[in-house]
Amino acid sequence: MQKEIADTRKEYKLQSLLEEDIDPDPIRQFQQWWNEALMSDIEEPNAMTLATSDKKGRPSARIVLLKGLSNEGFVFFTNYESRKGTELSENPFASLLFFWKELERQVRIEGTVTKTDEEKSSAYFLSRPALSKISAWSSAQSRVIQSRDELEKNVLKYHEQFRNEEILRPPYWGGYAVKPTRIEFWQGRPGRLHDRLQYRLSNDKWIIERLAP
Repeated sequence: MQKEIADTRKEYKLQSLLEEDIDPDPIRQFQQWWNEALMSDIEEPNAMTLATSDKKGRPSARIVLLKGLSNEGFVFFTNYESRKGTELSENPFASLLFFWKELERQVRIEGTVTKTDEEKSSAYFLSRPALSKISAWSSAQSRVIQSRDELEKNVLKYHEQFRNEEILRPPYWGGYAVKPTRIEFWQGRPGRLHDRLQYRLSNDKWIIERLAP
């Protein structure tokens, strides 16, 4: 089994990533790659790994969905009392990773994290399907529960509670924005000589650097 794992490999050869071909602004460069991801056959191109750590520096990671990109940063929504929410309250720094294997590309983002304003959180919550809204009320995300039955009883409870009224956003649910201080664009190349171009924020200016693969 170990030999089979070690022998698993893929040769990357679709495209290159050269300094003369990129935008000087990393957000515009991301939007360009994002548009290309949307036009490809990638399922859920907005799926990204979110890595956080607690106050002792112990890391954890999970997949979340990008739901917006603005001057605030890369936006996602979640339960503020979940494990990631707790860790972000203790240590408001995070890393995001997009992996678009069909394009042989990765984007790595590091930055500071703040909550989005309540108006934005409420607007997005109201746009969600009804069952997703009920789920937000029914699940004490990341907490230990006794059984699946407990969760399903909560769903029935909140279905009944909101039967004749609008399902508003719970006070413990909302958005976060990761404001980047570093963004790396990675393009697979043959022989593992991948292209890695990094944008690093220094004195409010983006510095572009090539990294060894």
